[in-house]
Amino acid sequence: MEDEKEEGGYYELERKKGNRICLAENKYISGPGTYERKGYIHASIAGIVNLNKKESSVVVEVLTNKGQNTVPTPGDIVTAEVTLVTQRFIRCNILCIRDTPLEKRLRGIVKKEDIRATDKEKIEIHKCFRPGDIILARVLPIKELLSYQLTTAENELGVVIAQGEAGAQLVPVSWTEMQCPITYVKEFRKVAKVVPEDA
Repeated sequence: MEDEKEEGGYYELERKKGNRICLAENKYISGPGTYERKGYIHASIAGIVNLNKKESSVVVEVLTNKGQNTVPTPGDIVTAEVTLVTQRFIRCNILCIRDTPLEKRLRGIVKKEDIRATDKEKIEIHKCFRPGDIILARVLPIKELLSYQLTTAENELGVVIAQGEAGAQLVPVSWTEMQCPITYVKEFRKVAKVVPEDA
């Protein structure tokens, strides 16, 4: 490994986004803040390299904000705000990773085929999301360097907060609709089933 040091701690050096860290061998696994390309592990953000030893392998991470990990990993649940809706995908800004707010927002994308688990060919994206909606989504394995691939194809994922034309927060009334408490007008959404913490 480049600039080899004791496993299970921080490196004294910083890595810039895109810098090569080490070979992607059986022992070394790409973790948060990194990605694998052409047999090497690279930094996906600028920060301090950390070696997190787990059993027989070492997870290579890049940490920022004095050790706080600020990048999502596959499987994480994120909170995001929808910024753009097209016929093929939506773009969003990731606001939180699990319960951790981000200082710098990251870009995410939900493709049409990743919105619902069933009836994918019948999906009309404008009936699922609108710009300004706050959604819960799960991180998929990273396929693009510029955006994180997300999915809402689970009952617990989708729109959790939306505002109607009257300016009031919409109330979920079904899996596919939310209603304005002032005008009683219903709007289509891919509604998330929010599970109480004590459930």
